[in-house]
Amino acid sequence: MDLEGKTILILGGSGLVGRAIARRMLEFRPGRIALVALYEDEAREAAESLESARGGTIVDYAWGNVFVPTEAATSSRAAVMQDARMRRQVVGDVLDRLDPEILERSRLYQLFQEYRPDAVVDCINTATAFAYQDVLKSANELLGAARTGGVTEDLVERHILTLPMPQLIRHVQILVEASRSVGTCAYVKIGTSGTGGMGFNVPYTHSEEKPSRTLLTKAAVAGAHSLLLFLIARTPGAPTAIEIKPTAAIAWRKIAFGPVRRGGRELARFDCAEPLPVDRAFCDDAGGWCDLERPVESVFIDVGENGVFAKDEFETVTSLGQMEFITPEEVAEYAVAELRGRSSGRDIVTALDSATAGPTYNAGVLRAVALERLGQLEEAHGVRSVAFEMLGPPRLSKMLYESFIWSRLCPTVRALAESGPEELAQKASQFIAGDQEVRSLIISVGLPILVQGEKVYRATVVIVPLEDGDIDRVAARGWVDLRPASCAKWIERAREMVDQAARRADAAIGSGSDAEWDALEPDDVIAPARFAKWVFRFEDGGERIKR
Repeated sequence: MDLEGKTILILGGSGLVGRAIARRMLEFRPGRIALVALYEDEAREAAESLESARGGTIVDYAWGNVFVPTEAATSSRAAVMQDARMRRQVVGDVLDRLDPEILERSRLYQLFQEYRPDAVVDCINTATAFAYQDVLKSANELLGAARTGGVTEDLVERHILTLPMPQLIRHVQILVEASRSVGTCAYVKIGTSGTGGMGFNVPYTHSEEKPSRTLLTKAAVAGAHSLLLFLIARTPGAPTAIEIKPTAAIAWRKIAFGPVRRGGRELARFDCAEPLPVDRAFCDDAGGWCDLERPVESVFIDVGENGVFAKDEFETVTSLGQMEFITPEEVAEYAVAELRGRSSGRDIVTALDSATAGPTYNAGVLRAVALERLGQLEEAHGVRSVAFEMLGPPRLSKMLYESFIWSRLCPTVRALAESGPEELAQKASQFIAGDQEVRSLIISVGLPILVQGEKVYRATVVIVPLEDGDIDRVAARGWVDLRPASCAKWIERAREMVDQAARRADAAIGSGSDAEWDALEPDDVIAPARFAKWVFRFEDGGERIKR
């Protein structure tokens, strides 16, 4: 991508890596850089730090929690947990089916609408944000309440908001839809390994466990995030997905002498002039120490989100054989190189693409053998093997059986295209009424058969039950629908197949390898699998784009 004149959105733009990426970006004269941080003062200060280097680039800033609805984006997590209405809203936006209302409430989605970025660089430590909400502690509290009969809706909601996976999945869903809505071309994630590049032997942990389960949760969330980005990279219409995953400590922002801050507050300095007996030192009424009313001041190195380290701490963690370290400028160089179309050799998504085992020539040859053998057995036993509803979704089985029925009523694709919906529906109803073998098989695998007059054939098991009375909705999901409206839809599909064939003929592609050899032709017999594939490809956009 040529960055000149483009709009770049940097999430986590006030952090160590976010600032380094912004500074590097300015060298290529983007039209606008928008820095997003959790807090307003951090975002403003980060934008101001770029003022002298911005040239003709507009540097904007915004703030708020991008993982929640805008209403909750500037409230602390504690405040959201305390506000029953807001908490319930956040829970619903995580668990409910993604719809336009949830999208439009999302702080992340609104940022995309406001800035309409050509590219996004995400420097937020998403794995930390979700894993450190401490699902393990919450689960134990919920179990304790269950044992005493004290489980309430509020307690369940609080627990839900510590579950990393639902929050991560919803975040990525919103990211994809937001990107598509404004035509974002590229998304670069600055990820994490969770353990600074070390393994289960990592000694830097906040509990007696080594490593702590919270730290392992962080690593697991980071891995799940990488696989979701892998899916984005294989999604037509989604942005190019890139992940740079540093596997070392990232440092540093500055070296200085001054007050030491922990969690944004100055570390108060205390003294305890006389030692206390151990059996008294930790009682509720223990005392004997005093606040010196001044902060701890020392030499420190600011390493960004991990706070400030003393010299010996920094020396330990970065020493050979420990976490060691990488500079934010190096991470920025990798990210910007990838955005500009230059391989950094550090993109996790590309690495996964090249390392995964995809389709093979051998399997392609064997597929033909398997299909031939299945066909021979069908003929030998006098049956058609269409669908058992184990592959899923129910809609696939529904489409396969509907297509199979059309194949019994229409000799070719063209014949289906030239049918009338009322006539086809009547023939289909008569066919189902008269063919016990087909009817019995369909309802036995759990698919009701809906015919004219809103009548239905069904068996004991129904994969998609009628729960809310909305027949059209459930029929679309997993009922064999032979009513005129469904027939009309299939007729329209068949007409489009015929039109596609005409367009291919007009293009005179010929018989080269660029020809679409598996395309449906008007005089082809109706094959259920080919019809289902056509729907998945042309209506759902569900076509594999990488092999």
